[in-house]
Amino acid sequence: MAAAVAPVISPKEDLPPPLNSASEPPPLFDGTTRLYLAYHCPYAQRAWITRNCKGLQDKIKVVAIDLADRPAWFKEKVYPDNKVPVLEHNNQVKGESLDLVKYIDSNFDGPALLPDDSAKKQFAEELLAFSDGFNSAFFSCLRSKGDVSAEAAAAVDKIEAALGKFSDGPFFLGQFSLVDIAYVPFIERFQIFYSGIKKDDIAKGRPNLQKYIEEVNKVDAYTQTKLDPQFLLVQMKEKFGIA
Repeated sequence: MAAAVAPVISPKEDLPPPLNSASEPPPLFDGTTRLYLAYHCPYAQRAWITRNCKGLQDKIKVVAIDLADRPAWFKEKVYPDNKVPVLEHNNQVKGESLDLVKYIDSNFDGPALLPDDSAKKQFAEELLAFSDGFNSAFFSCLRSKGDVSAEAAAAVDKIEAALGKFSDGPFFLGQFSLVDIAYVPFIERFQIFYSGIKKDDIAKGRPNLQKYIEEVNKVDAYTQTKLDPQFLLVQMKEKFGIA
């Protein structure tokens, strides 16, 4: 696995280096709210974007974990499942990325990341429920040889249709929301991976997705979490054993 690196990010925030097996733990459960993440993990990126969207950089401290050389104390003292993202808040630990982004949105100050409109709320839940299937279709296709599978093509076609449902903005619910936070780390990676491995442009012939990618890259809370595309591509090729 490629070594953990800090992302290319705007100078708005000074991010810490990842902690590894030789690192001492922070002063756990001392009242500080901490978001444990790995800079290259798309699931952790969801929580990181949410924190940034809510303007919580001063209230939620980032603690980076080196997933290739994890500190023993992280599993023993913080989160027995030994994965990220994890939020340490009010002497409790919260995990699972989709649950965590909802928790941050509901329990901290800052702009609401789900609209009040009932139709949009219902559509948000449908899209959040589909996110695992979307990711599974794309990762399965990456593991296989040959062209893009019908399953992966159907998944991205569903995203293309979803992006056309509301006309009051380029995002899934019109305006940027938790649904975009759930999907954009994976859309970002799949665009990189499919271009670099399958020689396929997932946005080609899909104008809603093309516009979405253009507009989401204007959202600071997201762009501040992005890694170098070449780093992500090399890491994925190593993970799947692709030459």
